[in-house]
Amino acid sequence: MRHGRSSVDWPSCPWDVTVDDYTVEMGTSRFVEQGWLEPSIAWVKQVTSKPVVSVGRFTSPELMRRMVRDGVIDLIGAARPSIADPFLPAKIRDGREDEIRECIGCNICYTGDQTGTPIRCTQNPTIGEEYRKGWHPERIAPKVSAASVLVVGGGPAGLEAATWLGKRGYDVVLTEATRQLGGRVARESSLPGLAEWRRVVDYRTEQIAKLANVECYLESQVDEVQIRELGADHVCLATGARWRRDGVGRALDEPIEGWELPGVLTPDDILDGASVGGDVVVFDDDHYYMASVIAEKLARDGAGVTYVTPANEVATWTHRTDEQFRIQSRLMRLGVGIETGKTVGGFDGDDVWLECEYTAREVAVAARTLVLVTARQPSDTLWNSLSDRRGVTRIGDCIAPGTIATATYAGHRYARELEGDTEMVFVREHPKVGRTGPG
Repeated sequence: MRHGRSSVDWPSCPWDVTVDDYTVEMGTSRFVEQGWLEPSIAWVKQVTSKPVVSVGRFTSPELMRRMVRDGVIDLIGAARPSIADPFLPAKIRDGREDEIRECIGCNICYTGDQTGTPIRCTQNPTIGEEYRKGWHPERIAPKVSAASVLVVGGGPAGLEAATWLGKRGYDVVLTEATRQLGGRVARESSLPGLAEWRRVVDYRTEQIAKLANVECYLESQVDEVQIRELGADHVCLATGARWRRDGVGRALDEPIEGWELPGVLTPDDILDGASVGGDVVVFDDDHYYMASVIAEKLARDGAGVTYVTPANEVATWTHRTDEQFRIQSRLMRLGVGIETGKTVGGFDGDDVWLECEYTAREVAVAARTLVLVTARQPSDTLWNSLSDRRGVTRIGDCIAPGTIATATYAGHRYARELEGDTEMVFVREHPKVGRTGPG
């Protein structure tokens, strides 16, 4: 209903169609597929002559075209995809679809609303910095010298740094110790529901492939001697991080008794293909997605899984990505046992001892395997071995383990600030007015 008069041509205004479940409308790729809204809105065009616009996790140009071509909707609503790539429409129009930073549906952008922090995007590190720091999503200043750069580590931070250093015109050598580029992203994207996260790797490797001044070397573990022999003017260490094996994390500041036993695993072991069967306890002191994804994988593989966390619910931090309810629901439907408000007190190879956070009472859970998802430690062996660190900079997880978004941000910042002004200066929306004299 509308009241009064308006100059708006109401018959031509479109219907903006959505659903009443925000966890679906704003759903992550782990739970909501691309184009999920099509069955719900396909009938709308049949009952109105007005144009119809809708969201629905539209990330691929092919899906967008089909939805319009088939008459399902007239206009595409793409908020998160536009955060990942503000120039998405122009790139589709110009036939530059291989340059699109496609949204991975992780909802890191949404966490800023929940935490009162600046918006971030896993795919687009410039988001939120266009005004404050003058970072343009597509443009970057050219190199200021003929210096060469060695990037050690081909994970999200190293790939981002190499991509934009190459676009600036620097000669770049990127070395990766394993057989594939992508680091943690390449590994984690094999877990249930995280396949679309692979786009973080695919976009950057596609861009690097176009840059003749960027060379990549796989299965190349370098040491200080090799670094000095290469003779690069700048060295960027992006060697990542590994999950702790001893259980130390937020809740526990001392190693768990029995952590040295062979039945104790980390997410890295699972990602490396460790065989797990029988009864398993997954201890989540990380509170983000990893423990729940590991528990889901093991349950689907046939293991009897008990999920343990000091928090009062599963994956409690994922309220900020609007998926906590769906995560806990899925684990319960898979038959995963859930023990909240408990820490792991010890493991003897046959039982895991749980301790209540509130009463300190202990209970034993039968399990031959304990997966500890607690905290990550920087992979900084190379950094610590360097006798001469002149011209060497650490970035990303190997200095401060964080989200994939913080890793790509670190890589982008290094590339943009190399041989420039690295002082952290922001343009303020409301500049402070200086005072003179006392008071």
